[in-house]
Amino acid sequence: MGLFGPGSVTWRVHDEPILALGGLRALFLQALHPRAIAGVVQNSGYKADPWGRLFRTITYVATTIYGTTDEAQAAGRRVRAVHQRMYATDPISGQRFRVDEPELLRWVHVTEVDSYATTARRAGLQLTDDEWDGYWSEQRRRAPLVGLDPTSVPGTATDAAAYLAEVRPELKMTRDAADTLVFLSVPPPPWRPAAGATGQSWRRRTLTMLGSGPFRAASFGIALTAFSLLPPWARRLYGGLGLPTTDLGATVSARSLRLVLNSMPHRWYEGPLYQAAMARAAAAAPTPS
Repeated sequence: MGLFGPGSVTWRVHDEPILALGGLRALFLQALHPRAIAGVVQNSGYKADPWGRLFRTITYVATTIYGTTDEAQAAGRRVRAVHQRMYATDPISGQRFRVDEPELLRWVHVTEVDSYATTARRAGLQLTDDEWDGYWSEQRRRAPLVGLDPTSVPGTATDAAAYLAEVRPELKMTRDAADTLVFLSVPPPPWRPAAGATGQSWRRRTLTMLGSGPFRAASFGIALTAFSLLPPWARRLYGGLGLPTTDLGATVSARSLRLVLNSMPHRWYEGPLYQAAMARAAAAAPTPS
């Protein structure tokens, strides 16, 4: 079936399209770790191809959530093979390090799971505290895919909160973090030509010119909501305010956006991996007598 299945809390959580907002929150939170963001900036051309990188990330997450066990493990092997070849330089100490250090992999895992859970919960997904702990416990199954011992990552929301509190002294807003925040808040439109492209038709140039303004405005609004969903201490590290009113506004915005997204036909956002998983689940379901 895969790492998860129709009875899992994970499938209930990831059935929510609002988790796209959680993915952006995770990136904002991850960027506050100087070594983690240095590893990305020094090894990735995400600014040259942000939408390609986003698509690859979405595909990886979808594969680990909805793919077969073999598909998930194969995706993990590809990621580990790439990470094993990557090094970066710590912007503070100047130390050279591998990007697949367990501490960095654990940071990425925890912030991703925390962002998905926080976003879904504040957007109105109703699960009990035990079910949310179940989500954390289930997500341990994804840890070995990137080379982590599953017992080394939080298995409950309380464990996750303790981990984040422990790591907080290491976090700060570096130049890379600030640059990433700005770039992700107003990304280039996906139809923008690659740098150096020539020979565009006048229709293409017109579409780029007219569409960029509304697209960037919408992107900024979504990014502002994702940023506001960060914990107050993280917003303060970025130089923002950690006011309770911001938390309230973010919750209202997330709930409104969830209502809009859930009103859309499911087929608009379900992909082939999701469809295949649903087909496997239906085939495995017992036949009514």
